[in-house]
Amino acid sequence: MQDIQLEVTKKLVQINTSNPFTWASGWKAPIYCDNRKLLSYPEARTLVCKKFAEIIRKKYPEVEVIAGVATGAIAHGVLVAEELGLPFIYVRSKPKDHGLENLIEGDLKAGQKVVIIEDLVSTGISSLKAAEAIQTAGGAEILGMLAIFTYNFPVAKEAFEKAGIELTTLSRYQTLLEVALESGDIEESQLESLNKWREDPANWGK
Repeated sequence: MQDIQLEVTKKLVQINTSNPFTWASGWKAPIYCDNRKLLSYPEARTLVCKKFAEIIRKKYPEVEVIAGVATGAIAHGVLVAEELGLPFIYVRSKPKDHGLENLIEGDLKAGQKVVIIEDLVSTGISSLKAAEAIQTAGGAEILGMLAIFTYNFPVAKEAFEKAGIELTTLSRYQTLLEVALESGDIEESQLESLNKWREDPANWGK
């Protein structure tokens, strides 16, 4: 797993400790992980797809449907579903405001066993909201969730444990720091600040 973490992370890292990125939540962050870049690299996206499929075959052999979380995980979810020869659905962040007003796109039957593909997990709120939609609106069973990357925030860990959903990721924040240190994007002296950010991102830099 360490090899895949390093290979995937090298394609994702963007670091700027002097001029932090601003997230949609308003949080300031010294690191930005752009999973969408993976789609531009055939070898990297294939690596992610194959690893996801390998994990699913091993951990969830009874899976019947692959679900992607809109919008970042739709493409990766489709690739995984194709690799496994399974149906694919995706979950919107909110229902459409026209037509059938769907929250879940695709054919999902009550009781079906689903594995969710996510691109990135930060607080876990949007990921678990998608899982809840599949459980309630779709009436299906969630076997687990797979993501490309997690920041490993304590709040996310607690949220997934509370929801009773197993999260497996290909890469994580600690690996990102290892890659950044090795590549020279950060220095040893910056590690303390970067680790403190992960522990309390809402108040970092204030």
